[in-house]
Amino acid sequence: MSAVVTPSRTRRPAAVTSGAPRASGAPSRGRNVVVLYAVMALMIVYYLLPVWWLAVNATKSNADLYTSSALWFGGQNVLVDNVVATFTEDGGAFARWLLNTVLYTVGGGIGSLVVSALAGYGFAKYDFPGKRLVFAGLLGVMMIPLTALVIPQYLLMSTVGLVNTPWAVIIPSMLNPFAVYLIRVFAQDAVPDELLEAARLDGASELRAFRSVALHILRPALATVLVFSLVGVWNNYFLPLLMLSDSRLYPITVGLADWYARAEATAGASTPLFNLVITGSLIALVPLVVAFLALQRHWVGGLTLGSVR
Repeated sequence: MSAVVTPSRTRRPAAVTSGAPRASGAPSRGRNVVVLYAVMALMIVYYLLPVWWLAVNATKSNADLYTSSALWFGGQNVLVDNVVATFTEDGGAFARWLLNTVLYTVGGGIGSLVVSALAGYGFAKYDFPGKRLVFAGLLGVMMIPLTALVIPQYLLMSTVGLVNTPWAVIIPSMLNPFAVYLIRVFAQDAVPDELLEAARLDGASELRAFRSVALHILRPALATVLVFSLVGVWNNYFLPLLMLSDSRLYPITVGLADWYARAEATAGASTPLFNLVITGSLIALVPLVVAFLALQRHWVGGLTLGSVR
């Protein structure tokens, strides 16, 4: 009987001691969740507050910007008036700047996507002389601030006679070392060598294997690169400021900065442009939000990549 009773006595303390840490750990986990949500809430407020400020002050006239609350709306019909005035000021200059920005963004973004996809895939799946040295140089270029490269880019564009043309903005935007690195890292593990070898055995060329096999697997990385490229080109200011001298070629960033400079210079005049600069900045956010929402599903689809074999 003692042999039967002894194991039962040893199991009871084990059950009690194993349950104690779970009971004491529950409040700690609850506090961690509260802290996490509090930090996330602060980050949301931090990032959305400028957008709220733009949306609120776009509903005000220039005079109301100085007399009303900075974080609350103005008149009901002022927003429509501001939008109409923004698109009609200077003979419709804002619409021309918007089209220029779309041209630079689509050309630079798509070009960056193509160049980065080919280069990153090549670094990941092919061996060639000097591969490590070239990739090390690519990583080194990533450490250089983009503003430090604008002057050499201007000299290169000036040498080939492309200054003050759309190509002076599009061509430098197509070269994105970080995008090449991102696709290389993703393709290294996400694209199986066995799958590419099977495509080659079926008679597919290297370009066909890349187009038919690798591109589908690289879709989440390509979507990420595309969004980063679109946002970078859309918000680029210093490069077009240096490359372009014709106001008809300005993107939105340079055009709105020009309006802001004029508004500061004519602050005492009857029609300053501060409300139009704010309204134009709000309009410039809309295409970026649309692009993000359109490409978001590719990121969600990429989260389950490789989960089903």
